[in-house]
Amino acid sequence: SLQGETIPVNDNLFVYTLREPLGIVAGITPWNFPMMMAARKIAPAIAAGNAIILKPASPTPLTAMLMAECIAAAKVPPGIVAVLNGKGSEVGQAIVEHPDISAISLTGSTSVGVKMIKDAAPTLKKLTMELGGKSPNVIFADADLDMAVKGAQAAIFYNKGEVCTAGSRLLVEDKVYDETVEKLAARAKKMTCADPLDDECRYGPQNNKSQFETTMGYIEKGKAEGANLVAGGERMGDKGYFVAPTVFADCTEDMTIVKEEIFGPVLAVQKFSEFDELVAKANSSEYGLAAGVWTRDVSKAHRYAKAVKAGAVWVNCYNWYDSAVPYGGYKQSGYGREMGLQGLAAMTQTKSVWVQL
Repeated sequence: SLQGETIPVNDNLFVYTLREPLGIVAGITPWNFPMMMAARKIAPAIAAGNAIILKPASPTPLTAMLMAECIAAAKVPPGIVAVLNGKGSEVGQAIVEHPDISAISLTGSTSVGVKMIKDAAPTLKKLTMELGGKSPNVIFADADLDMAVKGAQAAIFYNKGEVCTAGSRLLVEDKVYDETVEKLAARAKKMTCADPLDDECRYGPQNNKSQFETTMGYIEKGKAEGANLVAGGERMGDKGYFVAPTVFADCTEDMTIVKEEIFGPVLAVQKFSEFDELVAKANSSEYGLAAGVWTRDVSKAHRYAKAVKAGAVWVNCYNWYDSAVPYGGYKQSGYGREMGLQGLAAMTQTKSVWVQL
């Protein structure tokens, strides 16, 4: 809830704080989860008393327009929520530079976030940056291996890998490394693609041609740099932008597919033997959005959760979210938090009131 504080200072003063709306704010969303991302921006903004301009990604304008229709049908007063479609370089840039917009919440790539921070500096906007990721997912030897492999599969191939928090780096303890790779490759090879409009579809195409070509380019880099391709690595069929679920084993930290966010169904598997080695590898990325760990040892899970530099850590699960829980990243994955009380507070500003008694 939005509430101020009463702060004891001395007997002659009564001091309290107010949480007040920012005024006009903006939300800029990506194309991978257009409905969910729009809801994350709109709900806290209007709950805190603001008006919001939503700028959806160019490839996915219709979802935002449908949401606007639903908001109008719910009798939300006109002007509280506005949807502004167009190119990011034009419409998005105008939002960033506009002096009357007090805050922006962005979900997007790190490169876009860095540019926005620079361009918003003259107007001193309040910014929330939810940016890229290269999340480490860890399997210890004591884990329930079948459950862990199934979880690792879902962590990277859910939504065809077009997820900021995708578990795109899998770190496996040496004692179960070979077995894990074998099981994971077998599961990846059994996955089939389908028309995304089919209710039975569980694995669809990349969102657009550019993302398809980017993903295929990273696969070729993985092959060229010596990673061991054990599943996928090719286009599925001759229609659409389907990429076969791809697993590279025996990866090293200097490989491009280990260092850079791909935003596609490509998994880089690495081996570790000691806890300190694991932490060093997990934290070697410039990103810090999320992390996962699979183990039966609760103490080990807590040690890893504390050691890894990530905004969210999932233990024996992956990609769980709730509007009550704050979400955001470390390092190049951004700053600020969405959802939870922190996300609500980000849509307000604090006023201190001093009363002489």
